[in-house]
Amino acid sequence: MSDALRDLRTSVDRAAAALGGTPKAAPALERPRQADHGDYATNAAMLLTKALGRPPRDIAADLAARLSAELGPDLERSAVAGPGFLNLVLSDGWHAEALDGVLAAGEAWGRSTPSPSQKVNIEFVSANPTGPIHVGGARNAAYGDALARALALAGHDVHREFYVNDFGSQIVMLGHSVRARARGEQVPAGGYRGEYVIRLAEQIPGAAEMEPEELSQRAVALMVDAARASLERFGVSFDTWTSEKGLHEAEKVQHAFDVLGRQGRTYRSDGALWLRTTEFGDDKDRVIERASGEHTYFASDIAYHLDKRERGFDLVIDVWGADHHGYVRRMHAAFEALGGAHDGLELLIMQLVSLSEGGEQVRMSKRAGEFVTLDDLVEDIGVDAARWYLLQRSHDTTIDLDLDLAKQQSTENPVYYVQYAHARMAAILREATADADSRRPAEPLHPSERALVRAILAWPGEAAEAAARRAPHRVATYVLELAQTSAAFYRDCKVRGEPSEAFRVAVCLATRRTLASALGTLGVSAPDEM
Repeated sequence: MSDALRDLRTSVDRAAAALGGTPKAAPALERPRQADHGDYATNAAMLLTKALGRPPRDIAADLAARLSAELGPDLERSAVAGPGFLNLVLSDGWHAEALDGVLAAGEAWGRSTPSPSQKVNIEFVSANPTGPIHVGGARNAAYGDALARALALAGHDVHREFYVNDFGSQIVMLGHSVRARARGEQVPAGGYRGEYVIRLAEQIPGAAEMEPEELSQRAVALMVDAARASLERFGVSFDTWTSEKGLHEAEKVQHAFDVLGRQGRTYRSDGALWLRTTEFGDDKDRVIERASGEHTYFASDIAYHLDKRERGFDLVIDVWGADHHGYVRRMHAAFEALGGAHDGLELLIMQLVSLSEGGEQVRMSKRAGEFVTLDDLVEDIGVDAARWYLLQRSHDTTIDLDLDLAKQQSTENPVYYVQYAHARMAAILREATADADSRRPAEPLHPSERALVRAILAWPGEAAEAAARRAPHRVATYVLELAQTSAAFYRDCKVRGEPSEAFRVAVCLATRRTLASALGTLGVSAPDEM
């Protein structure tokens, strides 16, 4: 929250406290949707109704008097509305001082200082290295990276991690598939059939004669390198790439078994080793080692999450695909069995992406090799459009990405519209003859000018909410609204050569910085020219 809004909220809280009684919840301070309802509105009076035993509209009238004393000339007027809302209209001077605070923050505008700051591990994408990253993985990448950026902006220490599932039967099947292609044979049933398998066979000398197990590891290394390159082109990088195979080789799976055994969380039945996940809310206990001695996939997950805990993270966030919904309860149970707190692990489930072009849906099948890759998507619509459209909806809703719309360079395309708003502000700043001076508006502020200042002031709060709710799509919604508000300002408020040029230059500078910060949180570029 900006200092100006924090001070305004404090004034509302003090005024409410002066009336006696304790509100049943923290009073809201919001921008009304309708301009004639004032600059901000609070529901403080309604929250005090029970404590004071009086009608909320009467309380709101008393609150208005208290706020007038609190704010002095900063409060231009107030009005009681509806069942007891209090609408506030703040002075031009208040807007000018608030804008000054924005400029004083410089490029740090929008950053928060949480209490406490957490060391956060966010693991995302983690696609099986048996094929290129497809459009579903692209959504996971855009979301995980934007969430990491939002958490960092909110003041947390964020560590990005990719978990490479390079252990198990699907990896061996990749080796069989590559060898079959190297020999000019049909891929075995259940194998991988895409053109990329042929390319893998061509890249590995002697593939036709290799054993599938060795060949699979060579193929995995190539696929991981390709995934890393694709993600970096998409603006996504990781601090750590963790190998599932490496967990087994370092005996970290056995270490996890030992930890659970010492705590009495495991038992043997029918030769298998079971984890008592029902003690932590799971619907049944889970096998972590089969009677044959083979470790289950769940065993790797347990070892991996213990490893994260032992690396000292306060919060572990996993971003999983839609097909992992059934694993949530058991993973939470295992994490708690290892000694972790329930709220120390967050499992976020992504929903699916569908693509449409020319009114037709694009069909995808990974094993058949018929799918749109991340590279295909970026080549078709570009990084900025891809990230925007993959982030503009909540992660727990499905997306239909219209490729035709994403390629349009028009105001119908929201990412183009928002980027153009930034370029427009940059152009005004290049052409201005006055330096920015937010403290000296030479004439009464235009309503569009005031509205833009308030929209700018909302950014720190919106950024913090996006991080706290794990909702980068809120940033997309906010930045589109900011672009629309800046368009009204551009329409109504000439800058160059006007008496208030210096103040309006300050407004433009603050707008450009805010647009750039919000777009940067989404991983979308903020061009100065278009």
